[in-house]
Amino acid sequence: MRKSDVTRKTSETLIEINLSLDQKGESSIDTGIGFFDHMLTSFSKHSGIDLIIKARGDLNVDFHHTIEDTGLVLGEALFKALNTKIGINRYSSFIMCMDDALVLCSIDLSGRSYFEMNYHFSDSKVGDFDTILLKEFFTAFTNNLKANIHFLVMRGNNTHHIIEACFKCLGKCMKDAIKIVDNNLLSTKGLL
Repeated sequence: MRKSDVTRKTSETLIEINLSLDQKGESSIDTGIGFFDHMLTSFSKHSGIDLIIKARGDLNVDFHHTIEDTGLVLGEALFKALNTKIGINRYSSFIMCMDDALVLCSIDLSGRSYFEMNYHFSDSKVGDFDTILLKEFFTAFTNNLKANIHFLVMRGNNTHHIIEACFKCLGKCMKDAIKIVDNNLLSTKGLL
């Protein structure tokens, strides 16, 4: 079974993540940031990845360290669980609608890191979540997963809907990209 446990402790955060790729998308998420917990739960459900996240950070300072470090550890845990990547589908794209929001996500589990998003939020917060930290989360996640991830926000005016569509859409892409389709490595280089 493809699974991993990763813990990262710094003077600012303690992040513990346990995940299993081939499950039902059940989760237990506790970062101390309600909206962020909701987004990670949505990612777990739509990816089919069982996910346990316990994050403690210096929330009295702000949410930056906790959100960024959670992205870092989640990316590392997924990378570790994918192991050699032999047989995975590797690529996926998905378009997610959520009420007014329409978001495309495309992913390549290439072993190279690149993140791009074409949207800047007019709202600075959703609940207590600082929208500027979305890019910090996805950049840390992408760098440690060693993947290419692109989001194209095609429309939307409700910030909550746009962000939630991003997490759900990424989950759908991840579910398809990590799926075992054969016994080959989908790379002409022989390495991902």
